[in-house]
Amino acid sequence: MVIFALFLIVAGIGFFCWLMFTLAVFALPFAGGLYAGLWALHTGAGVIGALIVGVMAGIATFTVGQIALACAPWIWLRGLIVLLYTVPAIIAGYSATHGLAEMMMPSVVWQLFFSVIGAIAVGITAFVRFTGMAPPEPANGSVVRV
Repeated sequence: MVIFALFLIVAGIGFFCWLMFTLAVFALPFAGGLYAGLWALHTGAGVIGALIVGVMAGIATFTVGQIALACAPWIWLRGLIVLLYTVPAIIAGYSATHGLAEMMMPSVVWQLFFSVIGAIAVGITAFVRFTGMAPPEPANGSVVRV
């Protein structure tokens, strides 16, 4: 029974680390949904209404970014859109990793080292996930019509 409890503790910690990493990667849509849901809750929408508003705002934030990335005609504009979604993910990755590092090691230098590594990992993952979901550009710059 003790072995089973230890396994559940490790699985629970792993699940929350995965959840924190995923939320850090999608930091801008998550923050948009969170703030919209809190706004709806404080204006009297109730808990269910706030959840619906928050989820819809998060989905809308992500969808608007994907559409903007797909429709941007210039490469520098696409870079700005990707930067808009990636920088909050880097900040969230740094903060989440730093919070975990503070609990696990007393050395400030190592806390900073692992926080920067976590920020880089989350930033790369956010960049790959966000750019990987955008539709590819046509080969010669024009759309072929049949």
